[in-house]
Amino acid sequence: MAEIGYDSAGAEAYRRAREIPLDGLAHWREAVAAHAELGPDTTVLDVGAGTGMFAVAFHRWFGTRVVAVEPARGMRAAIPAGPAIEVLDGHAGELPVPDASADAAWLGSVLHHVPDLDAAVAELRRALRPGAPVLIRNAFPGRCERDLRVRYFPGTARVIDGYRTVDQVCAAFARAGFARVALQAVPHRAAPSLRQFAEGISRETDSKLRAIPDQEFEDGMARLRAEAAVAPQEPVMSWLDLLVLA
Repeated sequence: MAEIGYDSAGAEAYRRAREIPLDGLAHWREAVAAHAELGPDTTVLDVGAGTGMFAVAFHRWFGTRVVAVEPARGMRAAIPAGPAIEVLDGHAGELPVPDASADAAWLGSVLHHVPDLDAAVAELRRALRPGAPVLIRNAFPGRCERDLRVRYFPGTARVIDGYRTVDQVCAAFARAGFARVALQAVPHRAAPSLRQFAEGISRETDSKLRAIPDQEFEDGMARLRAEAAVAPQEPVMSWLDLLVLA
């Protein structure tokens, strides 16, 4: 998979292209609330926090404290650190947090970037309190047909086919004593309209789009612009999976 360098400029480009306004994530708030008991006295460990979209969301939704762990300096600099959001340099295989210090862990579109899943799962087991859930938001092979990028750029499904399957992920977590609790597809509003979605596409900030040939990307953009011209104001929904283990 094509790597992306997240210096300050790259992180800002990622934020502009990939972050979703909170009002577009209402279904995700409901899905998280169904599987995690979060409030002002709880802590969420946000692993691979990126520019902090979900770190901010978790605090605003539930009043919880968030510990955002992110290896890229440019991304960390973009996270709004403060009393409610602590930002730490680290990665999934070596979490810089005390034992049994978190009430839930969140991995948002990061699982496919983790090279050693067994090491990451062991660290999550160490960092979480007994019974605390791991909430994974990701695309999985064979389950990505409602992802907008797959819809307009079908070649990205080939990229996702190289990700770990749900069964492979569950097996790794089972080795550390986690059990699968739920798997569901959850929608989010990717953009207010197809036109705005098309305008916001950035190949430089999307590893799946970078991995497909140039002609496939151009063909996808042509399809997207054509549909946007027909329905320019129609809200745009996309779907990703939520896998819950505890």
